Amino acid sequence: MQITSMIKRAAQINPNGIATIYQDRQQSWSQMLDRVARLAGALQGLGMEPGDRVALVSLNSDRFIEYYFAVVWGGGAMMPMNIRWSAAECAYALNDAGAKILICDETFKDLAVEIKPQVSGLDTLIYAGDETAPKGMLNYEELIAASDPAPDAGRSGDDLAGVFYTGGTTGFPKGVMLSHTNFYVGGVANAHDINMQDGTIYLHAAPMFHIADLIWFSALTFMAGTHVVIPAFTPDATLEAIEKHRPDQTLLVPVMLQMILNSDKLASTDISSLKQIAYGASPITEAVLKEAFEKFPNVSFLQAFGQTELSPVATILPTDYHVFEGPKAGKLRSAGRATRVCEIRIVDEDHQPLPSGEVGQIAVKGPITMLGYWNKPEVTAETIIDGWVMTGDAGYMDQDGFVFLMDRVKDMIVSGGENVYSAEVENALGQHPAVATSAVIGIPSEQWGESVHALVILHPDAEVTSEELQAHCHKLIAGYKCPRSIEYRSEAFPLSGANKVLKTELRKPYWEGKARQIS
Repeated sequence: MQITSMIKRAAQINPNGIATIYQDRQQSWSQMLDRVARLAGALQGLGMEPGDRVALVSLNSDRFIEYYFAVVWGGGAMMPMNIRWSAAECAYALNDAGAKILICDETFKDLAVEIKPQVSGLDTLIYAGDETAPKGMLNYEELIAASDPAPDAGRSGDDLAGVFYTGGTTGFPKGVMLSHTNFYVGGVANAHDINMQDGTIYLHAAPMFHIADLIWFSALTFMAGTHVVIPAFTPDATLEAIEKHRPDQTLLVPVMLQMILNSDKLASTDISSLKQIAYGASPITEAVLKEAFEKFPNVSFLQAFGQTELSPVATILPTDYHVFEGPKAGKLRSAGRATRVCEIRIVDEDHQPLPSGEVGQIAVKGPITMLGYWNKPEVTAETIIDGWVMTGDAGYMDQDGFVFLMDRVKDMIVSGGENVYSAEVENALGQHPAVATSAVIGIPSEQWGESVHALVILHPDAEVTSEELQAHCHKLIAGYKCPRSIEYRSEAFPLSGANKVLKTELRKPYWEGKARQIS
């Protein structure tokens, strides 16, 4: 199972079909295959060895897709960076992974220059923008033009295909290692489960560094369809691309969907080409779905649930269950059923299966499960037990196999579709001299699903404003991780017998009266 076999097949069965559309550029599958092979050769010429991590920090573009295939074609492992991370977070991940090459676009060229001295072994910066390459950077297009096509390195199966950094329970990001098999199997399953057809035109509106959009690279390439790309999501840019390029599918997180529904331009935009909207990353409210059904009357909706460790889709709620009436009603609050390439069960604290209807931790097993966490064998052992990935999400399974999310076992918040680990925020807050201790929790938010809320105890006689603490955090962690609200406490936090903060008690007042403890 090779990632590269996907693009080879696409170029074979649809050589003259349009592979990518980005701004005023478009290319066929045969042209893209040639560019991928040449970029792979260029990376090898720069010293990329089998398994080496090649990082990229960039907005969405056609070159992002080329990077995805070229790195593994040349034998390396991709490492797309979260574009919302701070310089400190980027430098940590690059050092942790030992990346030698970093590709950046126009938007992130200054960030690349800033972090290069902080990363040991980062020898090469490649500029993949459309302007003149900054001093000290190689030019992406010139590298492709000057390189001969490299033969496929032939890595496959359990060979490392990429390292994808997520939040960490210890206050530092951790790298999820995914294999060629993970992407191949995930791509095949997704192509089937998300109803892709030969020649599907798909709009990349979600950020490409997210594993959710990356797996769509594989699924769409399997079908030799067309990748339509916008640099970054805005409601107007998304609607403009739908009208201009006539895609029939796209993927959105709930907050993105809600922003489009609120757009004044929706009513005047021709959306007739769109046949399906997939959504995921965080739960969606029935109110948003009802409005979406009304404003997209000819569009089917589909939900995908999973996580990076599952490359990334574990369950699908198909389009035919997106109904409020009839024999298939009643499943909209679920995350769907297991895909065709994994098993799911609900387990207790001893990791033993629970019967239907009982709440426990959701566990997943199959060829989509990660290889483990980069340089973190202990965390890997805690997460993968007898081949089952412990997701950290609590829920139950009904008699029809539908999974319903109820809470989180891990100390994690999902805000606007982004995962935020409380430990990372607490680690940042703790570096302020006025802060004695803190506890970070997720509280309900109409806009973001969950909002990051910090409970802070200051040192005696210390003073600091919420604005000052938020500004302090922004220097250390991504903006979406920073507390949106801060509450000061004078009394100690409640503790368990093991002297851990009882966040369940801290969360109770905010979630009182809600059927589930996540949004």
